[in-house]
Amino acid sequence: MKIMTVCGFGVGTSLLLKMTVDSILEEEGINGYVEASDMTSACGNSADLILTSKEIGEEIEGQVSGKLVYISNFMDKEEVKEKILKAIRN
Repeated sequence: MKIMTVCGFGVGTSLLLKMTVDSILEEEGINGYVEASDMTSACGNSADLILTSKEIGEEIEGQVSGKLVYISNFMDKEEVKEKILKAIRN
């Protein structure tokens, strides 16, 4: 499973979210590759899941291939975990 975390510049928030997702995947025993990206690089790319904010998601929708998952609070590991697991199951 490929997961992409996307923020405006691909260096701060997306890296933090990537580390959180890596931790969740390990805890849950899910094999996956997580890549942090900026908006421009994400466009034209594909992933099984694309985690980002609602604002960025609305800008890149239709330009990326994969299921967009909106995260409200990137610092809330429980929110991230809940949304990832729900997206994987659906």
